[in-house]
Amino acid sequence: MLSAYEKYDETSRHYDHTRIAVGSEIILGCLARQSKALGELTVLDAGCGTGAYSQAIVDAVGRIEAMDMSQGMLDTARAKLADQAQAGRIAFHLGSITALPFEAASLDGVMINQVLHHLPDDGSAGYPLHRQVFSEFARVLRPGASLVVNSCSQAQLGGAYWYYQLAPEAKAAMAAKFVALDVLEAMLGDVGFTVAGRFVPIDAVCQGAAYFDGRGPLEKAWRDGDSFWALAAPAELETGLATVRDLDRRGTLDDFVAEHDARREDIGQITFLHATRV
Repeated sequence: MLSAYEKYDETSRHYDHTRIAVGSEIILGCLARQSKALGELTVLDAGCGTGAYSQAIVDAVGRIEAMDMSQGMLDTARAKLADQAQAGRIAFHLGSITALPFEAASLDGVMINQVLHHLPDDGSAGYPLHRQVFSEFARVLRPGASLVVNSCSQAQLGGAYWYYQLAPEAKAAMAAKFVALDVLEAMLGDVGFTVAGRFVPIDAVCQGAAYFDGRGPLEKAWRDGDSFWALAAPAELETGLATVRDLDRRGTLDDFVAEHDARREDIGQITFLHATRV
């Protein structure tokens, strides 16, 4: 399913400039906790984007099925992983994660990385699209197979991204799109999964070194690495950028970054949920 708010066919050109596949070792660790050998697993990368996570684990697993609704993102992923595709280690699919083109019990693992918040879902109705996606994962996974969900806690959204302070309305809108982790876990239990644990890579920074660049938000290519910016109305975006320019002129921009990044070292930016198909 295409993002309800981000134009990924456009941002795919710059997405990899400031995004890296942090926590891939956690994903591999979760996938390895089953009877089948890691190197024999067929894994779905659901909402693969530019293929960063596929690229990070493709040499460790048997095969990856990479799926996305954005043609631009998928084209970037294909170019990045052309050699692996030619070798039969990965295949690409244009389509929605709400209706997977795979047979029942045909996959050994699914990973979904920072995707669920793009679903245009309705919390007042119990998040039906999230439930549909999880039900599809349960359908295509064999018993004992692993699901790894990469998301954010509300605490992480509130205190682990310094630049969210530049656009408070967008920050609130972003937080509203992320379903609470305990609610996600309850949904997983409802559709046939056993939740095995939560893992937080405390030292991981999703944008790598670029994250610490206080002037970064002034460049669209930098902003394209986080869909948060797509939620900022034009006026709020301009106010936020004006704040960056003003802090920079006064020589206090680095202090602003450090102040609003302080909690990240304690809570991390992302959380991985590991679940096993019953």
